[in-house]
Amino acid sequence: MRRPGAPASWIWWRMLRQVLRRGLQSFCHRLGLCVSRHPVFFLTVPAVLTITFGLSALNRFQPEGDLERLVAPSHSLAKIERSLASSLFPLDQSKSQLYSDLHTPGRYGRVILLSPPGDNILLQAEGILQTHRAVLEMKDGRNSFIGHQLGGVVEVPNSKDQRVKSARAIQITYYLQTYGSATQDLIGEKWENEFCKLMRKLQEEHQDLQLYSLASFSLWRDFHKTSILARSKVLVSLVLILTTATLSSSMKDCLRSKPFLGLLGVLTVCISIVTAAGIFFITDGKYNSTLLGIPFFAMGHGTKGVFELLSGWRRTRENLPFKDRVADAYSDVMVTYTMTSSLYFITFGMGASPFTNIEAVKVFCQNMCVSILLNYFYVFSFFGSCLVFAGQLEQNRYHSIFCCKIPSAEYLDRKPVWFQTVMSDGHQQTSHHETNPYQHHFIQHFLREHYNEWITNIYVKPFVVILYLIYASFSFMGCLQISDRANIINLLASDSPSISYAMVQQKYFSNYSPVIGFYIYEPLEYWNSSVQEDLRRLCSGFTAVSWVEQYYQFLKVSNISANNKSDFISVLQSSFLKKPEFQHFRNDIIFSKAGDENNIIASRLYLVARTSRDKQKEVIEVLEKLRPLSLSKSIRFIVFNPSFVFMDHYGLSVTVPVLIAGFGVLLVLILTFFLVIHPLGNFWLILSVTSIELGVLGLMTLWNVDMDCISILCLIYTLNFAIDHCAPLLYTFVLATEHTRTQCIKSSLQEHGTAILQNVTSFLIGLVPLLFVPSNLTFTLFKCLLLTGGCTFLHCFVILPVFLTFFPPSKKHHKKKKRAKRKEREEIECIEIQENPDHVTTV
Repeated sequence: MRRPGAPASWIWWRMLRQVLRRGLQSFCHRLGLCVSRHPVFFLTVPAVLTITFGLSALNRFQPEGDLERLVAPSHSLAKIERSLASSLFPLDQSKSQLYSDLHTPGRYGRVILLSPPGDNILLQAEGILQTHRAVLEMKDGRNSFIGHQLGGVVEVPNSKDQRVKSARAIQITYYLQTYGSATQDLIGEKWENEFCKLMRKLQEEHQDLQLYSLASFSLWRDFHKTSILARSKVLVSLVLILTTATLSSSMKDCLRSKPFLGLLGVLTVCISIVTAAGIFFITDGKYNSTLLGIPFFAMGHGTKGVFELLSGWRRTRENLPFKDRVADAYSDVMVTYTMTSSLYFITFGMGASPFTNIEAVKVFCQNMCVSILLNYFYVFSFFGSCLVFAGQLEQNRYHSIFCCKIPSAEYLDRKPVWFQTVMSDGHQQTSHHETNPYQHHFIQHFLREHYNEWITNIYVKPFVVILYLIYASFSFMGCLQISDRANIINLLASDSPSISYAMVQQKYFSNYSPVIGFYIYEPLEYWNSSVQEDLRRLCSGFTAVSWVEQYYQFLKVSNISANNKSDFISVLQSSFLKKPEFQHFRNDIIFSKAGDENNIIASRLYLVARTSRDKQKEVIEVLEKLRPLSLSKSIRFIVFNPSFVFMDHYGLSVTVPVLIAGFGVLLVLILTFFLVIHPLGNFWLILSVTSIELGVLGLMTLWNVDMDCISILCLIYTLNFAIDHCAPLLYTFVLATEHTRTQCIKSSLQEHGTAILQNVTSFLIGLVPLLFVPSNLTFTLFKCLLLTGGCTFLHCFVILPVFLTFFPPSKKHHKKKKRAKRKEREEIECIEIQENPDHVTTV
């Protein structure tokens, strides 16, 4: 029947959605029948795949050794600048200069010597020199150049030349010259290992000094250390999830209880993850610590499908054959699960595309796509087969745990109470009028009898509205405070030497930026006064180590005039660069000879900026100011420091998750438009997901979570996790035919609340062991996933049940239809009474 006032186009769209939805349900029903008729096949194939690819994963396991490749942007301006600097000033031209290796960190060892509080490091010269000599005498040491800095400096009051009164720390850097040779690189790696061991030994000998060491491989070592520290904790998480799933799937009814199905559901997700890992390593993938989040991500989605299938089984009629019950469960659940799995695949597929500029995110998303596909396949095949066998046991009245025949009621009456408790199938508790004995499940009973009535109470609703306003306020406040404050140390083990070194360096050596290479890559008229003025203006505000300034000073002191090209270059080569104190500038100037004329085709300077405690942010600001000047000024130059390669990452880190989330919301609208009969279902879903996404983003900012690759991935996952749990609840509400919105939301919670509560609870409990892994990476993962699970739970069980009772869709037309049917039924009864007053029949 066409509703009065409804346009014809709306009716056609509604009919099209109904046809598509019923077509998908019919396909899932046939899939369930296929699995129920061939359970051994669908059980065997996934097991064989897991064994095959799992063994391959063990044989081909290889860690990723290049940290820069993972966390630095694949296509960044800093890498182009480094290539240009390397082509102008190759490594093998640098012999013994302090700043000559600025375009690559290379192999190095650094040590900070810190004096006790109140002491002066300058008065402990003997200990410093002993440490220095011990390093230079190391076996397999190569030519190294040494730089030193003072930290925690106190200057002499009213001193015109800034004389140092005392200092708290000194930093010494030892650069090794490897020239990119594989053999020398191995020697350098060995030297760095010996250097770290030597620093630990010297720390024991010098109790009056604190030594903090760092080598070029330290960041990679401490990044990979997270995986080693987290191994046992991940196993504990698995045990906790298994326990939670088993207990939440149990009932007092020994026939209908399904503890083993909860256990097998989690194991289904586990073996799918193992298979995905095998495929990853077979395709020459290399493991890195960011992949530690994949088991938690995949578990959150996979167990949702498991618990939904289990709830779908409970909603089927008991008098049907077990094969038909499995098919009905598939028809009820797999449509939504297929849609959410597709959304996972598309969203993480976007993250794995060439448009993603960070390799760690790309590798994670590629692995996640494979995990989602295998998750979906294993849930409907392996777990579906387990559901078939469990259904067959139930139909034949076998005990759900001991797999023995359940005795008759008469036999149980003659046995002790404990035996009756263990072997009872719920016959005594089930009344003849109760059509669904599964309602005795403790979660379903709690939701139906207690929670649904409480959350829809008119006196509770105002407090929920106030709670949401508080939630929205904090989320909005956090979103306004988002900044690119991330640091690579957020990915390292928290008790590692790299963290200790970075903290001390930040505290005592944050007054100056790293040394920035200023490369002039085109011929320049250095003798021209306007060019000299432009150079001074560019270098203003910096402490410069510049051959140009030194040369100008030399000309002034020597009273030499060099106002033209020939005089300028002649004095530079024949006099200035031959002075012992200026010979180190030879490596900073590139000459070319055309006939009898010499030219300066490129040169480099060194700049150091004065910074405050937030050193990284100010260096990024310096970089962003200098780069545009290289295009607008007459002097063509580039600026570079090895740390710029990582700093380019943080400018992109804020925009990437926002863009992916925006595309994801658009995909939700497209994917669900043809699957939901009422368009307001799409509207509510997008509102809910947006609220959860912004809530997680704002709250994690308030919780001091920086925007790094782990938080980006968690934000992508939040979008999918929210849809995974909100979509079934909203679709059921939209399609419900009860009289009022309150009754519809009660029906939705009763139908899907058990699965949502089981999954979110298992997910959050599985995160607890991450708290005990001493790593910044796992702390970030724990915080983000805890907020994801908490905000989703809040929306599914508190916010949506209340707000859906206030706003559309309206249920009045369902009420009118039921009233019309009731009126028609009453008229039929009256007619039958008039025709046959002696025999009344109710239709």
